[in-house]
This record gives sequence, structure tokens and C-alpha cells, in this order.
Amino acid sequence: MGIRGLIVFALLMSVSIVAQAQFGDLIKDAEKKVDNIENSGGSKKGGSLSQSEISDGLRQALQVGAKNATGKVSMANGFFGDALIKVLMPPEAKKVETALREIGMGSYVDDAILSMNRAAEDASTKALDIFVNAIKSMSIQDALSILNGGNDAATQYLKAKTTAQLTSAFKPVIQQSLDKVNATKYWATVFNTYNELPMTYNKVNPDLPAYVTDRALNGVFVYIAQEEAKIRKDPAAQVTDLLKKVFGGK
Repeated sequence: MGIRGLIVFALLMSVSIVAQAQFGDLIKDAEKKVDNIENSGGSKKGGSLSQSEISDGLRQALQVGAKNATGKVSMANGFFGDALIKVLMPPEAKKVETALREIGMGSYVDDAILSMNRAAEDASTKALDIFVNAIKSMSIQDALSILNGGNDAATQYLKAKTTAQLTSAFKPVIQQSLDKVNATKYWATVFNTYNELPMTYNKVNPDLPAYVTDRALNGVFVYIAQEEAKIRKDPAAQVTDLLKKVFGGK
């Protein structure tokens, strides 16, 4: 690969920011169940659920969502084939990508984008066990706080409990995937030079593994949130009797 090819490959090592999904209406109906619990002193009465049942139901819902979400993003084309979370060039490097495609070097762009997505897919296989451990350690008070919290309370809970572990688990896998093609070396060399140009106002982060790790985590949480919302809204997704009790009966 010539110098021009190396520069091209480096310029393309990046990702796009994906939209953060939320858990939607997970909380609204659950608040009514919590009110019933508080009014009855925490016991099952008149068809209401105990605090323990609600917390167990929430744990089950989160585990179902985590399994579905991580399974989806870690499969082949889980990132690459999904426009919502696909790893792309960052906005500040878009002009560079356009210029390279115009001079017939689009194949380098495409290969680089594919390698970024494959790295994210590989890393996502590490997520499920981390999520499950965090969910199993959830206390009854944690569950009730989520149910009484805002629309993204469960998302924020899992982020707070797992982001550090997920980052530690993801980054080495992503680093290894990128190093196979010398992507990190080329990225740092080219974009450090690019950032030093006087006309460069939007700097590019030269830490490629950090970029891809961040985008991979965002993609996982997008689907955690979507799966959880589906369990809350869709009776067919309530796969256990306890889930039907907690999230059914609208």
C-alpha cells in the first residue's frame, strides 16, 4: 500500500454519533403499581404486586432486553447493516471522505468503514455477561427508583453501573481489530497532522479505539432501550408470567 493509500485508510477510521433511544413509556403505568404497593404497605392486595415481584419483573425485563440487544448488535452486520448505529466517518472528517471518493479512492473508504463496524460487532459479544451481573445485583430500592424515575431511568441505571466495565472489555477487542490493519497508526499520523493545520477548526480525535469504543457502546444502549420499550408495550414480548403481571394489564 502506497503513502496515499495509507493516508486514505487513516482518514477514514472514525464513527458517527448515533441517536440515544430512551425507554419510552416504561415508567408511566408502573408508577400506578408502585402507588398501590405503597398504599398497601408493600403487600399483595387487590391484585397489586409486591415490591419484590415488581423488582423481579424489572430484572427479568432488563435481562430479556439485554440478551436481545447484545445478540442483535454482535452478529455479522449487526452494526454494519444497521443505518441507526452503523459506524461512519465523524462529521468533521466528512469533507475528507467526499474528496477521496471524488478521486476514485472510495474502496479505501468502504474498507475502512467495514473494519470499524466489524470491530464494534466483535466487542459487543463481551456485553451480555456485564449487563446480567449488573441486573442481578439490582436491589428492590434500585428497581423502585427506576419505576419512579424519568423515562430514561433504566437506561441511566445501566449506564452508570456498566459503562466502566464495558469500556474496559470493549477497548482491547477493538484495539486488536484495528491493529490488524495498522488502522490506529495511520489514524494518529494523519489526523495529528490534520489537526495542526491552521485552517482546521473542527479537530479530529486521534485516539481511534476510543472513538470506536464510544460509538459501539452507544449502539448497544440504543438497542437495550428499544428492547425494553418493546417488552413494556408489546404483550407478545412479555415472555414470562411475571413480566405479564408487571408490564401487562394496561
